[in-house]
Amino acid sequence: MDALHALPSRFRTSLRIAGISATDLFTLNTPLGAAIEASVVENLNDLRELWDPEGKYEIYSFVRQAQVFPDVRLQTTAPGVSEAERILMGIELKGWFILSKEGEPSFRYKASPAVCSPQDLMVVYPWGLDEVVSGSPRLMRPFIEEARYAAEHRNHYWRVLRGVTGPATDIVTATVTVPYPSKGQKFNDEPAHDQGKNFGRVARGGLMEPFIIGLLEQPVSGIPIKHWQAFLKIFAEGVGPEAIDTKLKKMRKEAEEAELTSEGLEAFDRIQDGLRELISKL
Repeated sequence: MDALHALPSRFRTSLRIAGISATDLFTLNTPLGAAIEASVVENLNDLRELWDPEGKYEIYSFVRQAQVFPDVRLQTTAPGVSEAERILMGIELKGWFILSKEGEPSFRYKASPAVCSPQDLMVVYPWGLDEVVSGSPRLMRPFIEEARYAAEHRNHYWRVLRGVTGPATDIVTATVTVPYPSKGQKFNDEPAHDQGKNFGRVARGGLMEPFIIGLLEQPVSGIPIKHWQAFLKIFAEGVGPEAIDTKLKKMRKEAEEAELTSEGLEAFDRIQDGLRELISKL
């Protein structure tokens, strides 16, 4: 757990983003998210002194899996180790680009509670660029939850908390009921009816709500993340210059009402002035 929390301050990657239009930043989530998740595994192994200070697990390392649950496992291939001890724990690892259009993580988590060991975790790393709209990815503090609880919460939300009744609440449970399934085994729970393809969207079920609210209030370059999201969303909506200006004025008023610091308001105004200059060129 300490290593997971320490990772953002020690995370290193050679990735650098430049020359992408601000309105296209939303498209970074999927391709860069996968690359960052792979880098997280490498960095976790580099932090061995935190999760194995006494060297008890020298033969174990974190390994990223493909198309299997959980997608990161602390495991060994050393001879002489029993099958029961070959995998110590698993992490379902997700990345979330904080300027994504949805304003919340959109990943889907469908693993059945039955395939989660008690020690398995679901870990979500929010990430952004160090120059907001360009630069190198940097991680923020993670959301960490027991994988089994997250799966149970997801199913409870689908069956009860959505406020839907009837067959639309039915879930077809996975046929596999033991932890660490093999590739090709059916380890996911599936909804009987899901036209919107929303089953498994953990954030939508409310599990991460307090974490997301707190994170979006954090300032980046003096401006809370929620305002950066709003800035970019205005342009992504494709509205005209007058509508954009109206929305910017509304955002400025909301920033004042939210008691943004004087430094934050100055940064806010600088961004708005830049956006208005861009509008004049449209």
